[in-house]
Amino acid sequence: MTRRFASWAAMVSCCLVGACGSSNVKPPVKAAKPAEDPAAVAARLDRSRAWEAEGLTKHALTLSEKWGRVEVEGASPPKVDCANEDGGCLLTVPFGTNSIQVEHSGLDEIDRGKLLSFCFFAGINRLLYDGLYEGTTWRFNMKTIKSLVLGSAAGLLAMGGAQAADLPVKAKAVEYVKICSLYGAGFYYIPGTDTCIKLGGYLRVDVGLGTNSIYTGNTSGLAGAKNRLSNYYTSRAREDFTIDTRTATEYGVLRTYWDATFTWTAGGYTGAGFGTAYDANNAAGTGSGQVAGGALGLYHAFIQFAGFTMGRTISQFSTPWVNYPGNNYDGLVGGGGTVTGVDQLTYTAQLGNGVSITLSAQDPVAYYQAGVNNLGGATVANFGYGVSDYGGTVTPDLVGVVKVEQAWGMFQLSVAAHNNHVAYYSNAIGEPSGHPEDKWGFAVQAGLQIKNIPTGAGDDIKVQGVYTNGATRYNIQDLAGATGAAVIYGGGTTIAGTYQSLGIGFAPDSVFGVGGQQELVQTWGMRGAFNHNWDPYWSSSLYGAYAAVRYTDNAKTLMCGVGGVGGTVRGALGAGLTNCDPDYSIAQLGFITRWTPVKNLTFSADFVYTRLDQKYAGVTGAGANAVVAKPVGAYELRDQDTYQMLIRAQRNW
Repeated sequence: MTRRFASWAAMVSCCLVGACGSSNVKPPVKAAKPAEDPAAVAARLDRSRAWEAEGLTKHALTLSEKWGRVEVEGASPPKVDCANEDGGCLLTVPFGTNSIQVEHSGLDEIDRGKLLSFCFFAGINRLLYDGLYEGTTWRFNMKTIKSLVLGSAAGLLAMGGAQAADLPVKAKAVEYVKICSLYGAGFYYIPGTDTCIKLGGYLRVDVGLGTNSIYTGNTSGLAGAKNRLSNYYTSRAREDFTIDTRTATEYGVLRTYWDATFTWTAGGYTGAGFGTAYDANNAAGTGSGQVAGGALGLYHAFIQFAGFTMGRTISQFSTPWVNYPGNNYDGLVGGGGTVTGVDQLTYTAQLGNGVSITLSAQDPVAYYQAGVNNLGGATVANFGYGVSDYGGTVTPDLVGVVKVEQAWGMFQLSVAAHNNHVAYYSNAIGEPSGHPEDKWGFAVQAGLQIKNIPTGAGDDIKVQGVYTNGATRYNIQDLAGATGAAVIYGGGTTIAGTYQSLGIGFAPDSVFGVGGQQELVQTWGMRGAFNHNWDPYWSSSLYGAYAAVRYTDNAKTLMCGVGGVGGTVRGALGAGLTNCDPDYSIAQLGFITRWTPVKNLTFSADFVYTRLDQKYAGVTGAGANAVVAKPVGAYELRDQDTYQMLIRAQRNW
């Protein structure tokens, strides 16, 4: 406390020394003043007190506006009491339920009023800067602390004509950051508040071998073409930045969370032959692949309060490991996952013993619409599958989750309802053409994590299984969307006279013909991983996934006809088609090894194999595609294989 008083006193030394003198030196004796009219003296004293009280009030209000920590109660204005027996004055200024008092003596009324105001202003500034006033009543008697003060009378003379409002504001003292241990490591109190904050993120460098899009497989577009227009590798650099704030309230913890990324990704090329051009790896054609440019991604931005989650974050349908039971590879099928977040309104009730129930409404537009394909728009270019024909969004997806998390591991059961809302049978005709009725699809998923397995410390097994009907993205998740719309070329053929082989597989939410109703597409799948730690520095995971896509009999009739005649797919693929069946499966097997030489720095290599098992057979001429340099000719319809490796260096902070 003495140090604090000394710091305060040093700031206003000129005031105190001049006003109070020294403990060893008496103030000079003033010459006697001529007698004045008592009424004039009283009037002058009243004016001094009024000036002083007004100045103190204005200054306190100014401080209140600036710092938000000073409160002047209108019912309790500053009080100046100069009726002390020793001729001194006591100034009392209320601040909330507390008050600050300054006592001084030894000056006549007029000089005392001016100097006490100055002393008080300087002192209260000092208190505000140091934060000493909070919750305390401070009484400063100048007589008791003048021995701590060093200064000179010259300083007083320099300040003698200054008004309180003209005094400079002193620099704020350093307020040290305090650790917040309530919410784990890395949290600190925001100075002057009861809110804790944690900053985090990572810097990541990726190189994808055998892919045009870093994380997904060679299943469509230039990647699926497997020719000289395909990239042999793709590179990416990314910085991720997170801000996590938490405040204890009577309703529980109030939390906000924000996660954004800054990414630059190498692009590819478009066209065939002459006129090839650099193509930014971005749907808009700008940003992530532009020279010296980049892209901003927003993954999370939500508020949590009283059990509610409001904003953008991972779908509640997803398991805690989302799309990554043991992999870095993004395109794993066999379960739902939105690692980049989805807008939602969620309520979670904690039932105790690690059991919780969650209800959520989430926006399906960005990540959970696989397509409502209008077969009336079937062409050779889309292989007879038509075009997606969504109307406006009328309802969110509804999600319910039951989760059990305990020492042995975790079990989660998730259900989702997904509305499929179509526009019109014909966009050219519009409303008069009519439309199919809405159909609700659904998805059911179960996830299981088993910890403490005997193979080693920290090892675990993660598995999940899913079934969907009219809600395909809860199985073939968005980052695996290219796998759910596969067009893969292969060099080897078994039929003489064919140019190359071709594999096709599409997985929308539904298909419908003009004048008909939606036929929901069914899928089922699974994925899992065994994760093993060799030692504190090395770890590996063996993982796999599977997804099967099945069309209804009515859908197959619309697409393949009856008895080998008619149908949109048969019309697009041609007469050489010997087996017409849009059903197909996707199988994936991968292996990853990680090395962590120091804490929060990891190097990894992730290899994955993908198999497209299609049901079509025969020969088609529909494989011609000038965009990917595929010529007109005969293509054998057969299964396809792809291979990919992802090499990564990541520093977490």
